[in-house]
Amino acid sequence: MTNLFCHQTLLSMLVSIALCPAAQAQDRRSVAEPIAPQQVCARLIPASKNETTRLQDAIDHCPAGAAVYLARGEFRSGPLKMKSGVTLWIERNATLFAIPEPTVYDKGWDWGGCGTIDNNGDRCRPFITFSKTFGGGIYGAGIIDGLGGAYVVGSAGPWWRLARRAQTEGGILNAPRLIEIDHAKEITFHGITLRNAPNFHVAMNRVEGATFWGVTIDAPANIRNTNGIDADASQDVTIMHSLIRAGDDNVAIKASNNGPTRYISIIDNYFGWGHGMSIGSGLGSGVSDILVRDLTLDGTTSGLRIKSDVSRGGLVENVTYENVRLRGNRWPIIFDTKYDPHAAGHSIPVYRQIVLRHVRGGEGTLLMRGLDQEHALEITLDDVRFADSANWQIGNAKVTIGSSGVSPPLPDRTGRPVPSTPKQRF
Repeated sequence: MTNLFCHQTLLSMLVSIALCPAAQAQDRRSVAEPIAPQQVCARLIPASKNETTRLQDAIDHCPAGAAVYLARGEFRSGPLKMKSGVTLWIERNATLFAIPEPTVYDKGWDWGGCGTIDNNGDRCRPFITFSKTFGGGIYGAGIIDGLGGAYVVGSAGPWWRLARRAQTEGGILNAPRLIEIDHAKEITFHGITLRNAPNFHVAMNRVEGATFWGVTIDAPANIRNTNGIDADASQDVTIMHSLIRAGDDNVAIKASNNGPTRYISIIDNYFGWGHGMSIGSGLGSGVSDILVRDLTLDGTTSGLRIKSDVSRGGLVENVTYENVRLRGNRWPIIFDTKYDPHAAGHSIPVYRQIVLRHVRGGEGTLLMRGLDQEHALEITLDDVRFADSANWQIGNAKVTIGSSGVSPPLPDRTGRPVPSTPKQRF
């Protein structure tokens, strides 16, 4: 597709090349709607108050390419570890609950840290783990419920109350993630509902190939660290036709020190409450080649967000947001290199080749702030329109305006609106 921005008269050929997104700003795989396995190796109905052993045994003995099928009813289980090529298939009237008992999630260290508050936050095993697996996933119209609002055995309250306590007192709650995908390839989620995670709903680390199609993720709006989907050091990931409501980032793309995250497609999704479509804050290994298309963000505090600072920054480039609708957002756009204004370090956040095309929103603050002029943001805006009362806050940015313009007009250095020009420096 011809890029309109490449026809702008820019100051130099170098700038022209930098502001034209590459053709491959998305998942490199050819992704189609997943098809459930034809073979079912075990068809289970609820039989006891704790199904951990029975479920794990079924997974362990299931051949690659087949599914463990959970039929109608309520299953309760402790941590489960998936096997390469095996699918967990949960039918429409079935729910798999995570037992709210910290001791079953302990990592086996010299003391039971799961359920406690400290500065670590990594003392619990996830409810469901894909580790060093190839293929398989989770299918079906059923539900996986983390019971984040249920009373924790041996504690004074639910997981979520302990999370609020940690936020008030300082520290991190050691709580299990609902699903963790680590060093895995070609994992697929289709049709499933994930809800009420004690911690992140889905966390990916060093994943090569993952598809989320028609997934629903649901958690209350005010619960800390209940992110929807987090991708770290991963590549070739597609999230499509999904609904995500969370107490933290709806989707977060990160690149800590484990490796870069790139080739991500987020297409035709609806985000309800949450902290928005985020990149960051850990960016040390770099994020690139991201496509966000046909996204509605309805009532998220932030909308489109890239966040980092000098303690954990890195390069973010070749990110395209296209056909985005923002409603009821406090910060519809927030591209900020000073996420923690008190941060110290030398990990410089640099955002470039960022494109917003056909973006619509209402009121709120539209923030684009680079670290300094040497590390200015490089952003292209074309057909970007918000309510007249929306407030641009721009600093250390190089902004290119596409042929369809921007509304309200960007301010000049004195804060006064100025007519759109092909290239503006702030």
